[in-house]
Amino acid sequence: MPNLRKLLFDNSKPLVVPGVYDAIGAKIAQKVGFEAMFQTGYGTSATLLGLPDYGFIGATETTDNARRICRAVSVPVIVDADTGYGNPLSVWKLVTELEAVGAAGIFLEDQKWPKRCGHMSGKEVIPKEEYFQKLQAALDARKSKDFIIVARTDARAPEGLDAAIERGLQYKKIGADAIFVEAPKSIEEMKKIGRSIKAPLVANMIEGGATPLVSSKILHKMGFKLILYPLSVLFANAFASMKILHELRKSGTTSRLKKNVVNFDQFNEIVDLTKFKKMERSYVSKI
Repeated sequence: MPNLRKLLFDNSKPLVVPGVYDAIGAKIAQKVGFEAMFQTGYGTSATLLGLPDYGFIGATETTDNARRICRAVSVPVIVDADTGYGNPLSVWKLVTELEAVGAAGIFLEDQKWPKRCGHMSGKEVIPKEEYFQKLQAALDARKSKDFIIVARTDARAPEGLDAAIERGLQYKKIGADAIFVEAPKSIEEMKKIGRSIKAPLVANMIEGGATPLVSSKILHKMGFKLILYPLSVLFANAFASMKILHELRKSGTTSRLKKNVVNFDQFNEIVDLTKFKKMERSYVSKI
């Protein structure tokens, strides 16, 4: 498996990471050629529960989903750990369990619980000192230094950009491997983050979100290393599902849209059916 720390600290190019929320999406992302992927909290909440990213999922859902995704692929998976679902001991337990199921790192945020998607309104953050304890617990819990801890601050909305940058600087000083200032509202704000924090930085690109969509090449020049597209797959799948279901409901058949879907053989290739057929044949008795 590629080493996430090496990918993160390779300054020659940006690390573009798609969000996934299930094993099949993770397999597709790997087959397309992505070097790493991100287990999205919003995607986990939406697909497991049919609910928004509004504090409905917990440590159990997050860890169970990570286990399935990590088993399906051989590239690093970074897990959205939200706020850690409790106090520093809860964070310590979560990191221990996520590392054990094969995760390569986490995002840990400083929102008050129940948290919400970083591009929603009404966010609040916990006192810095409270987050320091959670971050230190995460750092202490990991068994391998290759397990990446990304410190995320949502302070931009409730406290302003300067306060968010100051938090990012402090989180880096404590030992976070990368810093994520969530939801800057302009390119100028993103440039200021890049100038102010000398660490691997995360840019969060959400279609229709609070932050402008900028190419990975330009973001890299601004100082951002990990370019995250957490909801693109979720949004695209929702769009495609709505389109074909509307067609089926309207006409009673999907034949008009057959060019818009993979066919049976193509899907079997995605899930490695040939591999398992060959394995099955190897167990046939030759007596």
